[in-house]
Amino acid sequence: MSSDKSYETPIKKLLILLLLLIVSPVILSLAFKAAKIYTEMPELIIYYLLLLFGVIGILYSVYFGFRTIQSFLKVLFEE
Repeated sequence: MSSDKSYETPIKKLLILLLLLIVSPVILSLAFKAAKIYTEMPELIIYYLLLLFGVIGILYSVYFGFRTIQSFLKVLFEE
């Protein structure tokens, strides 16, 4: 029975998750602001790219959040 619990990996994952939870909505809001500013096609590509990155970032944040909670529970209840 080793009581050596390593909280280092879940803490790192939690910090990455917090960064994702901050950056993803900011990118999405920038995309909607870009939609108001850019109305012609060459600049409208910026809106679509920001929108794509924002939505992918938010979906990945939800997935990564579940993985982070799972890693915390694995360390806490490891026997």
